[in-house]
Amino acid sequence: MAEGTAAAPLENGGGGDSGVGALERGVAPIKPQYLTTKEQFHQFLEAKGQEKPCRETELDIRGKLYLAPLTTCGNLPFRRICKRFGADVTCGEMAVCTNLLQGQMSEWALLKRHQCEDIFGVQLEGAFPDTMTKCAELLSRTVEVDFVDINVGCPIDLVYKKGGGCALMNRSTKFQQIVRGMNQVLDVPLTVKIRTGVQERVNLAHRLLPELRDWGVALVTLHGRSREQRYTKLADWQYIEECVKAASPMPLFGNGDILSFEDANRAMQTGVAGIMIARGALLKPWLFTEIKEQRHWDISSSERLDILRDFTNYGLEHWGSDTQGVEKTRRFLLEWLSFLCRYVPVGLLERLPQRINERPPYYLGRDYLETLMASQKAADWIRISEMLLGPVPPNFAFLPKHKANAYK
Repeated sequence: MAEGTAAAPLENGGGGDSGVGALERGVAPIKPQYLTTKEQFHQFLEAKGQEKPCRETELDIRGKLYLAPLTTCGNLPFRRICKRFGADVTCGEMAVCTNLLQGQMSEWALLKRHQCEDIFGVQLEGAFPDTMTKCAELLSRTVEVDFVDINVGCPIDLVYKKGGGCALMNRSTKFQQIVRGMNQVLDVPLTVKIRTGVQERVNLAHRLLPELRDWGVALVTLHGRSREQRYTKLADWQYIEECVKAASPMPLFGNGDILSFEDANRAMQTGVAGIMIARGALLKPWLFTEIKEQRHWDISSSERLDILRDFTNYGLEHWGSDTQGVEKTRRFLLEWLSFLCRYVPVGLLERLPQRINERPPYYLGRDYLETLMASQKAADWIRISEMLLGPVPPNFAFLPKHKANAYK
């Protein structure tokens, strides 16, 4: 499924499967050499008669609209939709570094870039300096990206309990080793996404940001909630504003609860270098257009169905148009519909704008399709998918991942 998979690692012990051939055959490549210290890196370059890679480009995305790396929903077809509506910066879904190093095809597929993604990065998750550095070294030689992001914001137990994601905010030594190690082997800027902290009332970001700047991070995105809060509280933009000063002169992007151009304007007033949009893009990918044109778009149900049709076409192009590709496209469409149903049409709102934390009561749309799109029932999402992809297979069932992984 993955295209543009790994080339041969830096140092193989001679013989055996490695690189492209190994990955194409689904064989784990031989482990590349660890380059975890500055001395090791320079020794390697000296042995090869090379100079340390020069970063010819800096990451200058101030004022741009950044689509968050969204696990499951932030796939390539969805990113194409968001690019059409004005997203400036896109990032692949979180990829687990150990899975990449093992040559897992499904993980390498997450790094694929579409030609419309002119400013594109990939996001890595890992807990240990050696594997993260090794993975960064491999990526620097195999994929064309504009930046690499470290996920230090993931709150789910599976990642946190292994020491990755948010847990790195409490593991300063490991965090520093990861950042410094990756920086030495990458020839593109390194960015980091963090939360306010782990516990609800213990903010850590303001203390970490000056250190991240000193470690060589090019840009940080701060999600204005702690791990403990998840989505039970609104994002703390007042704290994000405080953190802008702590990060300076390193650019800080803010993230959390942006669903209208008014929300975006208020966010920019905090002094952030730019904004990252996550759930807001899932509820209405045309949000990027609304922000750039400073207006509310009363989009019709037929226009929304056209967007879904484009997504399915992109999906069939990306995952294949055989039975497996159709059902994969359907699954990802249904995941997106489980968010899209929360959107309330502008023409039906009593007041503007809609707030991201407000769950509307059941309502009738202005036509049958608009009512169907507002349904919170999976059976209705499946009906929408059948309009675009034909009947579902026998005994088909669907539960959104965000429901299955619900926190408490």
